[in-house]
Amino acid sequence: MCGIAGLWSPHYDDQTKAHTEKMADTLYHRGPDGRGFLHDPENGLAMIHTRLSIIGLNSGTQPIHGREDDGTAHLKLTVNGEFYDYKRIRGLLRTDGYWFNTRSDSEIAMKLYDKHGLDFVHHLRGEFAFALFDEAKQQLIIVRDRFGIRPLYYHKGDKGFFWASEIKAMLAHPDVPRNVCPKAQLHQMMQVMVPGMTLFEDIHALKPGHMLIVSRKGDDFEVEERRYWDAEFPLDGQHDDLSDEEHIENVRRALVESITLRLEADVPVACYLSGGIDSCSIIGMAAAIQQSPVKAFTISFDDDRYDEAHIATEMAEMVGADQDILKLKATDLYGENFEKAVYYSERTFYNTLGVAKMLMSEHVRKVGYKVVITGEGSDELFGGYAQFKADYFLHDPAYAQTAAGEDMKKRNAIFSGSVLAEKQISHPAFEEVMGFTPSWIQPWMLVLERVKPLLSDEFKARLGDYDPVAAIAYSLDRSMLDGRHVLDKVQYSWIKTMLEGQILNWGGDRVDMANSLESRPAFLDHHVAELALRIPPHVRIRDGIEKWVVREAMKHVLPEVLYKREKFAFMAPPAHTDAEKTAEINKLIEKWLSSEEIAEHGIFDEAKLRQSIEDYRKSDDHAQNTRKDIILNHAIALHAIDELL
Repeated sequence: MCGIAGLWSPHYDDQTKAHTEKMADTLYHRGPDGRGFLHDPENGLAMIHTRLSIIGLNSGTQPIHGREDDGTAHLKLTVNGEFYDYKRIRGLLRTDGYWFNTRSDSEIAMKLYDKHGLDFVHHLRGEFAFALFDEAKQQLIIVRDRFGIRPLYYHKGDKGFFWASEIKAMLAHPDVPRNVCPKAQLHQMMQVMVPGMTLFEDIHALKPGHMLIVSRKGDDFEVEERRYWDAEFPLDGQHDDLSDEEHIENVRRALVESITLRLEADVPVACYLSGGIDSCSIIGMAAAIQQSPVKAFTISFDDDRYDEAHIATEMAEMVGADQDILKLKATDLYGENFEKAVYYSERTFYNTLGVAKMLMSEHVRKVGYKVVITGEGSDELFGGYAQFKADYFLHDPAYAQTAAGEDMKKRNAIFSGSVLAEKQISHPAFEEVMGFTPSWIQPWMLVLERVKPLLSDEFKARLGDYDPVAAIAYSLDRSMLDGRHVLDKVQYSWIKTMLEGQILNWGGDRVDMANSLESRPAFLDHHVAELALRIPPHVRIRDGIEKWVVREAMKHVLPEVLYKREKFAFMAPPAHTDAEKTAEINKLIEKWLSSEEIAEHGIFDEAKLRQSIEDYRKSDDHAQNTRKDIILNHAIALHAIDELL
């Protein structure tokens, strides 16, 4: 795990080295164990690497240079992330005559590229973002993993092509403009981004499962975007026709392999442990695989309605794990910690869970761990979210259990106003693209409804007739939706938007790497994913039980209370639920939503925003106050982010 950045420019000059040092400085948190540079004035190229040493502790310096003796001297490489099963691949490459300069996993990408050309990405397994320069072809290839677990951004402008693990590294270079995009600000206010969009105009996120092939054309660069993988569900009725027992055993086998690979490192590996099935399954399997106590880290909130630590403790005791519980108070989630989470995430967030996870990563590093295995991705692949079940109940004629859907909403009433909408709404663009408006986006459409009246006339004029919900819907690939089952459509639309933009961003890599901690989501191994995509919907959700096949596959390692428990969204208590939290968010409001800040940024109509805040302070409607909490979190962060980056 590391940070990477670089530039390829016809304007390479005497200041380039100083600029790249500043770029590297912004990525120190991603790689405090060392930094490396390639400066190639002849080609106008600079490559930057900040290292977090996990594998090959004493021989993993980057950028990695190819070798004359195996014909790869024209290649240069920087990698952020992990390639799994690399020892087997290195062995195969050696038989083909390739030699290695390091003992790290990263170097296999260079040799596989030389052997297979651009098809080399299909041989890579793991969580990664990397840049590979081919001097002979005058091409730069940047690649991001299949789900976007590791971040990677780029900018093409008059001064050249720039890339980096985080936007702040590019903004450290004077030739990269920092023009804030009003459309992106609106998307962040409603929580959902269009794939590839960032807060800044002309700075793009490389989409998951994509590569860019950048070719030099005189003093300009030609950029080709190529998708090499997607979460492709089979057509409805063409899922794997296997017995329940076969599905269960296949899932169990795939997860054992994925977790085994992610336990490999030259430093100790721990696990995150919440009260959910996913992290509990991982720690149960990890304990069985390594046959020794696993270090488990758990977050505990000071609100019993949101706290799952007691279930996590039951799991830890069951497998003999060494559990470490971080107890967080209201005051921990706001103030300077809130601002730090915004800085590292480079985007707004609706809930302070990201702040909590950032504090957990800080604690894990202080205890002495650099790597944790996490449970992200299981809900996306196996139908775990309440919103997914809601659409299954509503839109599958064969299932048609609307009463069950209403019961589910009652049991999850605490999340009304955040991840669950309190009323059904629709949008014509989603009706056109998917045949219905998925339940997962409806809460954010309701947020948008409440945001629009708060916007200033100037800001609305900059937006024109832009429709963010339509932009999200039309960003989805119709060929991956047409002819699919309703559950597959919902899961696909979430995977392409919220998984990468939320779960893996301010809920994953960005707040973990804020403290130089590598997180490894075992469920997002693409071998596990490709298996899950082929499992029939009624095996993923059975009789209203979400992730049924995972429950059955992990039944032998789960306590009974967890095996039978319905999915409970993991989130921090909203500000309005506690007087101390309310006091803390009021301090942020005073600092970041002052008259001066509102005037400077020009997003909000001050009178309307003030009235909205006053109404919020007087209300006792949980759903509406939860939504106001969301809007305030976003508004505070939008003002803060421009000054923090």
